[in-house]
Amino acid sequence: MLNAQDCVIQGEPIPAELLGELTPAAFDANNSVGLQKQLLDDGYLFFRRLFDVEDVMAVRDEVFGRLAEVGEIKQPVRDGIFTGTSCRRERTTDLGQFWQSVSEGPALRRVSHGKRAHEMMDAVFGETSRPHDYMFLRPSVVGRSTHLHYDFPFFARGSKQICTVWTPLGEIPPCDGTLVIVEGSHRFDDLIESIIDIDYSSTYSKQVSITESAVELARHRHTRLLTAHFQPGDVVIFGMTTLHGTLDNHSPIGRTRLSSDVRWQPSADPIDPRYMGPNPPGTTGAGYAELNGAKPLDVPWHVR
Repeated sequence: MLNAQDCVIQGEPIPAELLGELTPAAFDANNSVGLQKQLLDDGYLFFRRLFDVEDVMAVRDEVFGRLAEVGEIKQPVRDGIFTGTSCRRERTTDLGQFWQSVSEGPALRRVSHGKRAHEMMDAVFGETSRPHDYMFLRPSVVGRSTHLHYDFPFFARGSKQICTVWTPLGEIPPCDGTLVIVEGSHRFDDLIESIIDIDYSSTYSKQVSITESAVELARHRHTRLLTAHFQPGDVVIFGMTTLHGTLDNHSPIGRTRLSSDVRWQPSADPIDPRYMGPNPPGTTGAGYAELNGAKPLDVPWHVR
């Protein structure tokens, strides 16, 4: 049961009547039709404990261990407590290369791009799938959040069937800034139609953010903001036209939320070269240097 007091978005507590829990789905690798129907109906799939818990906790140790080396995470690293400072710039010669090396850690890739993830997405698509090599690894300290947005047309140059796989890398209670999905937002035709015609052939495709506050949007559209208390091994899958963001991280103990986003598509579909290959250029051509994760954790929010 969610505690509304823990659920704050853009500095505003979510009223209990506008708050809801993500509905877990049952994973069945032999039921692609059922999984596709639920994804179409709900706009997301939420699986509990799909990944091996110890594998996920090994990711947490690996990533936070790297951040501890640059003075950002306290010992024991698994707790993910931010030190409030950073010496990343002093200890690394290239912030982009550093973040790429963290994002390509073997424990992380074993979960994000491993056999279980392939099995899951093959079942969701009903055919052989492939992940983008380029991934979005997100350590989020207290005070950070991600505003509501649609991913389309951000990843729209290749396949038209791309899904995001969002993975909590450890336990994430709502006060740490969990994923939020706007219930029914994959049917907000007026918002979706406004982004369909955006010219995404330019170099600087960007996510489309919603300027209205999340609480007001939910109230005006008579819907709810859905989240959960996530556990290691959980995973959420959603399409490019599902409106999502995060709660504010206001962890009372200064814990850093750690999660990853990887985009998946059917293997037979065209690929987007920006996100594929051993050194993917990313959206702007700067590679991993363009990501917020490449910036030291003590960089103020307004420049991230």
